[in-house]
Amino acid sequence: MDNDKGRRATGLLLAVLGAIAFSGKAIIVKLAYRHGVDAVTLIMYRMLFALPLFVAMAWWAGRGKPPLTGKDWLGVAGLGFSGYYLASFLDFAGLQYISASLERLILYLNPTLVMLFGWFLYRKTFTAMQLAGMAISYAGVLLVFGHEVGMVGPDTALGALLVFASAVSYAVYLVYSGQMVQRLGSLRLVGLATTIACLCCLLQFVVLRPIGSALDVAPQVIWLSVLNATLCTAVPVLAVMMAIERIGPSLAAQTGMIGPLSTIAMGAILLGEPFTAWIAAGTVLVIAGIFVFTRGGKK
Repeated sequence: MDNDKGRRATGLLLAVLGAIAFSGKAIIVKLAYRHGVDAVTLIMYRMLFALPLFVAMAWWAGRGKPPLTGKDWLGVAGLGFSGYYLASFLDFAGLQYISASLERLILYLNPTLVMLFGWFLYRKTFTAMQLAGMAISYAGVLLVFGHEVGMVGPDTALGALLVFASAVSYAVYLVYSGQMVQRLGSLRLVGLATTIACLCCLLQFVVLRPIGSALDVAPQVIWLSVLNATLCTAVPVLAVMMAIERIGPSLAAQTGMIGPLSTIAMGAILLGEPFTAWIAAGTVLVIAGIFVFTRGGKK
């Protein structure tokens, strides 16, 4: 019994740490932008430093397993492009124009987007509770968005659109990854798909920027990218995976609700982003709406 309690407590701690580490990505990106780096270069550095970690992850998870077929590789490439390359790049690009708080709230809408894809592709129906939860959460995002437009200006709309497109791209990954997760295992799939994404980001930089421009960045950008690649990319992936093994995906997902709160707190402390009653109200609506949405699905 004590072992079960200890395992559960460890799982909850890992889930909390994973959620906070994931949410720190936006803070690090915003700090790096203060040193004049662009999105193409910044994401290249993040993926360059993360690449060895993901290659090692894929190798470790694939030991003793059968090799991938050509169809498997096509699936992995597609998922890596959508879920980790395109979603990451759109997110980085959007963070040039909006606050870390608004970015995290938009990304937190992801479960509703997955459900919308399920309705569109497989004609899955919504419950009344799910529709109510969606309405509440989207109202919260619109509240924070309207507040930020008034403070920052029209560029907020571009940033919000880019981040929302990032959430859509990641939802595509989640919808289509189910069968491959069963065949390859979650850790192996994540390692392979993120390796593909890293290579896409490196190729993007080679095509769009002179190679020598990689050296023309502030030293702070390099160290922030190392931190992003390790603490906010590889570490939370492993932490959440281990948490799911101990407490299950449902409780791990609910623990993830701490993510938006930690982003807002770090944004206020480290970035000096304002924390107003509008942001507080919008955050409460988004978290409450997603909670109602997920509970409605269980009903």
